[in-house]
Amino acid sequence: MAGTIPLSLTQQFDEFGKPLSGALLYIIQAGTVSTPQQPYQDASLTILQPNPIPLDAAGRVPQFFLADGYIKVRLDDKYGVTQLARDGILVIGPSAGGGGGGGVDPTTLIQTGAIQPFYGTGVLAGFVRVNGRTIGSATSGASERANSDCQALFNYLWNADANLNVTPARGASSAADWAANKTIALPDFRGCAISGLDDMGNSAALRLSPSYFGANATVLGAFGGLEYVVLSAAHIPASGLYVSGQTGTDTPDHSHSYTRRGGAIHQDGTNAATVATQDIGDQTGGASTRHSHPFSANVVGGGGNAFRGMGPRKLCTLYIKL
Repeated sequence: MAGTIPLSLTQQFDEFGKPLSGALLYIIQAGTVSTPQQPYQDASLTILQPNPIPLDAAGRVPQFFLADGYIKVRLDDKYGVTQLARDGILVIGPSAGGGGGGGVDPTTLIQTGAIQPFYGTGVLAGFVRVNGRTIGSATSGASERANSDCQALFNYLWNADANLNVTPARGASSAADWAANKTIALPDFRGCAISGLDDMGNSAALRLSPSYFGANATVLGAFGGLEYVVLSAAHIPASGLYVSGQTGTDTPDHSHSYTRRGGAIHQDGTNAATVATQDIGDQTGGASTRHSHPFSANVVGGGGNAFRGMGPRKLCTLYIKL
């Protein structure tokens, strides 16, 4: 059976947005350095295409077909500078079964720069881990992957995120830095969950404000959030809190006012046989004796310890497509 790859019938551009006029597309056997694999002009694989396939003046790739399986491609501009190199590309075509099933839509394939979770920890073919290490050419000395198949991702990251570190320094273009065997840092998702930018082409939703997220949530690759929280006094709501566990006395001197109600009182005379009655009116005044009140209280304990600031989660490895 025969099929094609997403490069067929596309227009290719350089890093400045100019069509790759006169560029050459090499079709190579997967897993080899430069062993050619024959392309064809028809799905029956009877009319040969030249290999490399020349792009026209507008940088358009002609339609071509290949035998089922995996291939490698390399796209060089008219000066011989490699613009794209990818290995392990699946040839997409109709099902080989007798049902006559239709082809796969090439636009559904995972693209360079797409992030994918994978339940594993090691190297994954066609991907690198988003761990903050570096990628570059075979002679770049990159720490995560140093290979020619990193060029597409190198160019993509260079143009997508100017905050990613290029070593030794960012130059005039991604193509120039690649040719100079520089390295670029991968996004660092170690221990991080993925969240959407706060705007994503729309106005900011303000669901991630700088005050609480800790960074500008409309910037690609911004990092924010905390694993734990330690409360300060400013975080505690105002309330009529009862404090207990301490003993002592209040220190201010004070007095209490009083009212004594008037009425008849009986008063003995000079001898038991005589009784006098006297009515005194209401009297008010203040106690003159200085005194204090004892109290007993319990102190609400506080250790200043942190508490968790995240919900349940399950861990895997995040990869980005080369």
